Amino acid sequence: MKLAIIGSGMIVNDFLTMVHAIPGIQLEAIVGTARSVDKMELLKKDYGIGQVSTDYEDCLNDQNIDTVYIALPNHLHFSFAKQALLNKKNVICEKPFTLNVSEMKELRELASANNVMLLEAITNQYLTNYKKIKEAVKTIGDIKLIECNYSQYSSRYDAFKKGDILPAFNPKMGGGALMDINIYNIHFVTGLFGEPQEINYSANVENSIDTSGILSLDYKDKKVVCIGAKDSTAPVRTIIQGNNGAIVIEGPTSTIDRFTVIDHQNKSQIVDFKVHTHRMYEEFVEFERIIRESDFETMTKQLDHSELVMSIVDKGLETAGISLG
Repeated sequence: MKLAIIGSGMIVNDFLTMVHAIPGIQLEAIVGTARSVDKMELLKKDYGIGQVSTDYEDCLNDQNIDTVYIALPNHLHFSFAKQALLNKKNVICEKPFTLNVSEMKELRELASANNVMLLEAITNQYLTNYKKIKEAVKTIGDIKLIECNYSQYSSRYDAFKKGDILPAFNPKMGGGALMDINIYNIHFVTGLFGEPQEINYSANVENSIDTSGILSLDYKDKKVVCIGAKDSTAPVRTIIQGNNGAIVIEGPTSTIDRFTVIDHQNKSQIVDFKVHTHRMYEEFVEFERIIRESDFETMTKQLDHSELVMSIVDKGLETAGISLG
């Protein structure tokens, strides 16, 4: 994979600390704004990136680049991904994929028309510990209740309350608790149980954006609550309850460092098959393989999952009366 990184924010800095552990990825370029050039030059030096650019079109015309990793604010995902697909580049796009499911469907059509790969960077779907949870769920009987709580007081919330609207709380830029933090919970749950029958989002809304909220997913035979908060904090924990036991994950559904299986006699077993300490490692190992092998079957499966998540986000925001973009 000959990769161009689009963006230079926190997620890019985090990604760069890990990516050299994956031999198949070559860092050809980093692309950003003129005001970010000094930062990008430092990243180029520190991590051996081929070149720094402020011209996205030049990047897309570079035949040495076959894949772009879009790590920009949410509202820019669609337009930057679309431009790359039209230029026949493979696209890895950070979560949330787009602002709505219709945008995501358009990207799928473009990827198909141009015979290139399109993938969403969503950590939990690729973690070995998550795959082990899929196995463990079968051992705890009929699943009855699932509660995912990912609440993390945002460092930007105080500024937001004072009227300084940063991207994380800007509805025009795809901000809010559901899109930013609770979406990990949606990926977690739907990756295990598929499409729910009913969706409802009860949100705390300030200045037209959800600062926290509870997403209820009804599977008829099981009930799910996904809690996401940027205006308050609480123990970050997920519990899956079955009639023969429970699974407990301490920490966010984005990392799943380990989990505990508890039976009716309150006997517990800690499970940890973590492959790497960095949460993004396993997803990018798989992305490199999918692109190298042109594995359109796996790509399609993952896109189906991402499309389901975006449709749930659409419905949830609609029930809460929130409009993005």
